[in-house]
Amino acid sequence: MNESSGTIHDDTRERVGARGSGGEAQDGPSNDSAVSHEVLAARAVSKSFRQGPVTLEVLQGAALSVSAGERVAIVGASGSGKTTLLQILGGLDRPTSGQVLVDGRDIHGLTERERGELRNSALGFVYQFHHLLPEFSALENVAMPLLVRRMPVTPARKAARELLERVGLGQRLDHRPHQLSGGERQRAAVARALVTQPKIILADEPTGNLDGANAESVFALMLELNRERGTSLVVVTHDARLASRMERVYEIEKGRLTERLTPPLRGAESDTGT
Repeated sequence: MNESSGTIHDDTRERVGARGSGGEAQDGPSNDSAVSHEVLAARAVSKSFRQGPVTLEVLQGAALSVSAGERVAIVGASGSGKTTLLQILGGLDRPTSGQVLVDGRDIHGLTERERGELRNSALGFVYQFHHLLPEFSALENVAMPLLVRRMPVTPARKAARELLERVGLGQRLDHRPHQLSGGERQRAAVARALVTQPKIILADEPTGNLDGANAESVFALMLELNRERGTSLVVVTHDARLASRMERVYEIEKGRLTERLTPPLRGAESDTGT
């Protein structure tokens, strides 16, 4: 289970209880109803590692700002520090110096418990690998972050069921991960990230393990849900076409983060991706 959901308590399965049994929108600008305020910011973030006598500078003074409902891509060569930056933004790793504000709070200035609570309330995570728990059904996996919050079982299961239906898995509620296809598992992971209604989704190569058709379908779904819910989306990707469908693109090179000024590919915003 990813760290945004906290620790699984021993009584989780009991609380899950007995297992229960939409239209597509085109890519487009983020939800206009979202208040355009800053929900995520990195200020002069640096990260270095010691390798014997050598100090490796992975990030050097990285700065970015993400507004409510905005779509942002982070691109760069393998090993450039994209994933390290995403982990720092999500409070899963600490910077050597600098500050990260999540919904106005300095996530690295909090206690571990406070940081976990902020991750659970404001952030959702989607990874290249789905990280669904194999012993739980799709419904139970998606309900899990709400149960960790101590939400009662009935509303947690209802919210999970509605979101699974929205991502096209209404007929797969009782299926365990090994009974789902790769694309279905990643759709369930997207639903799990969104079930807490976070302000920001942080996605690390979310389609990297999928074939072309499934990758396109899952990414299109993420863009649709971004537009519908006004949830900010920050995606690390090596795929130039996927990056071009975001509103802004940052690139990491030699530890430096810079914003690209090139416009998206023509037609990318109107591509339905279905």
